[in-house]
Amino acid sequence: MNIVAQINTIDFDEIERISSSDLTSLARKIDDERIYPEEIVRAYGAAGAYGSHVGGLDGNVDLTHAITAMARASEVCLSTGFCVWCQDTLAWYIASSDNDFLKAEVLPKVAKGQALGGTGMSNPMKAMGEIERMRLKGERVEGGYKVKGVLPWVSNLVEDGYFGTIFDVEVEGEDKPKRVMAIVHAAWDGISLRLDHDFVAMGGTATCNVQFRDVFVPDEYLLSDPAEPFVKRIRAGFTLLQCGMAAGIIKNCIDLMKQVQGPLGHVNKYLEKQPEDIEAEYEALVADVLEMAKTPYDPSNAFYKRVLQARLRGGELSVEAAHWAQLHCGARGYVSQGAAQRRLREAYFVAIVTPATKHLRKMIAELDAA
Repeated sequence: MNIVAQINTIDFDEIERISSSDLTSLARKIDDERIYPEEIVRAYGAAGAYGSHVGGLDGNVDLTHAITAMARASEVCLSTGFCVWCQDTLAWYIASSDNDFLKAEVLPKVAKGQALGGTGMSNPMKAMGEIERMRLKGERVEGGYKVKGVLPWVSNLVEDGYFGTIFDVEVEGEDKPKRVMAIVHAAWDGISLRLDHDFVAMGGTATCNVQFRDVFVPDEYLLSDPAEPFVKRIRAGFTLLQCGMAAGIIKNCIDLMKQVQGPLGHVNKYLEKQPEDIEAEYEALVADVLEMAKTPYDPSNAFYKRVLQARLRGGELSVEAAHWAQLHCGARGYVSQGAAQRRLREAYFVAIVTPATKHLRKMIAELDAA
């Protein structure tokens, strides 16, 4: 049953004000001091950034507004843009599920930025891709599951926040464990958070390692048992939403190149790539992404391959655009407060965040071989 419609109308004027004023004034401090911009993340929610794509399977769901708002934040600060993606994706999990309890009790708060949270899927995605082992183990108990382990890389997470994740459960008589996906509340007994911020960029993302010590996960918080059919349902939207981060940072890198055309254009014209070259690729990528954003629940492998290819190109073009922005800006972009060097450090995150470039190429190859 789908009991959710668009939770709040998106106010792009307010998103523009937050981005161009509040976030712009804080972006350097977020990078230098690794400050988590909690008030701004909540403000985007109040402006409707997280509530336009939560209509569920029965709704006419379009990710365009969510991607566009995320891109605007990412133009200014990728740490914040990534937190927007985390919040969007948490809402996407719940809205895409058949769990009416979560839709009624948790989703409205997430969609409005009143409750914050993340995805918790870095390890599970890599485990499902046979890249690393599943870090969380569950055991069936009355009314739910008891879960233990350490889950790395959960971002946008505060002490009373929520996140989705997957854990393995041993099944008697079966060679392989089954996998269960659930929403977890960070305030539950047995959970402890440890900030993990030893990054060259993206330090303002409230990224934690989450320790589970026999944490009880009630049945009311399950998204799917087993997890695999639900993962197929959400996979395209999960991945496509990340393209908002790529779009934002690429656009800003193009702007940085254009900003120095006056003082440096006479010599920058000898560089192999000009802003117009990157802009043409950017526009083609965005057009492709926004076309796919209209059908995020398409379950076909052909559609998912297109999504993976766009996500791969988004990461590669982010790094390429930031590289050329640094060369166009020269020394003025290479100082500690230079925008170009920050965007270069941030751009590599788009290429390595799960699913990373190598993971994307692995998945595309597997789809081709199927």
